[in-house]
Amino acid sequence: MDQDELKRLREKYGDLHGGEVFDPEFRAVADGNFDDTGTRLAPYSGIPTFLSAPHRTYVPAGDGAELDGLQVAMIGVPMDLGVTNRPGARFGPRALRTMERIGPYNHFLRCSPMADLVVADIGDVPFRSRYSLEKSHEDIEAYFRKVAAKGVATVSAGGDHSVSLPILKALGAERPVGMVHIDAHCDTGGSFDQTKFHHGGPFREAVLEGVLDPKRTVQIGIRGSAEYLWEFSIDSGMTVIHAEDVDTKGVPAVIEKAREVVGDGPTYISFDVDGIDPAFAPGTGTPEVGGLTTREALEILRGLKGVNVIGGDVVEVAPQYDTTTNTIQAGAQMMFEILSLMVYSPSVGGRTA
Repeated sequence: MDQDELKRLREKYGDLHGGEVFDPEFRAVADGNFDDTGTRLAPYSGIPTFLSAPHRTYVPAGDGAELDGLQVAMIGVPMDLGVTNRPGARFGPRALRTMERIGPYNHFLRCSPMADLVVADIGDVPFRSRYSLEKSHEDIEAYFRKVAAKGVATVSAGGDHSVSLPILKALGAERPVGMVHIDAHCDTGGSFDQTKFHHGGPFREAVLEGVLDPKRTVQIGIRGSAEYLWEFSIDSGMTVIHAEDVDTKGVPAVIEKAREVVGDGPTYISFDVDGIDPAFAPGTGTPEVGGLTTREALEILRGLKGVNVIGGDVVEVAPQYDTTTNTIQAGAQMMFEILSLMVYSPSVGGRTA
């Protein structure tokens, strides 16, 4: 090794702690995470919140002053009364809060969402009943309407996928939104067992309620044996990209199509963790083999940079089937990616580069 080069490196880096870096962009990230002595908060310490976000106690019965100045609220929706197979997604929000070491820097999107946005974990939706699915949906819609009325964007964690319906009813009340939906299933089925409020049909109901624009909706990763239940997706004008299409067309083509479909209007991102192959994310209620890899899922989300994202969710994480915590890791990372996209969303962060 060149001794002069070794001397240069020793003089420059020999006595620095890990947070002392020279690149201005990286230094800004480090300064927000290291103190002057080079110490940073241990990832396993403190009260767990989504992505280690600051916590604000939000009281829906009040005037919402706790939300003042907030750009994005992270919300838990621990309800899984709408499952058709294995229950347990009600424990998803708590599990996702415990996943450490996600962020703070998004190296691909080149942002630090916790520093670039004003973000807080405001807790869970309070439910009047742990037994009534219909009342739970009412509670979710009322809660998100109050948050939206304060001009705060949301990233939420379910819960089963039925929770997306009341969220969309709140966010799309004044104008129907578009959607990028990553999932194994289209979730546009009809009534099952005498109810239409289940996790297999939220997006049919959202269209029929007039809060979701099917022409601006793209569903990615679709597969499995329930294809015959989802004709509503095609009939209403949704764009369906099957998991096999991702292989044959390639991820760049999928991203291009998704951006074309949603355009520049307000867009919601709904990420069902079963969109990922169970080899990577087994901890979910309705696993389907042949799904996306985590890398493909990340690439698709990151390709949406600059889309007008006004909200998003990650649902169907059921930690009791997640023996390796891989599913929780994937789910938390997808929340981080959605939050990172909000840095570049015209309606939220407004950053362009």
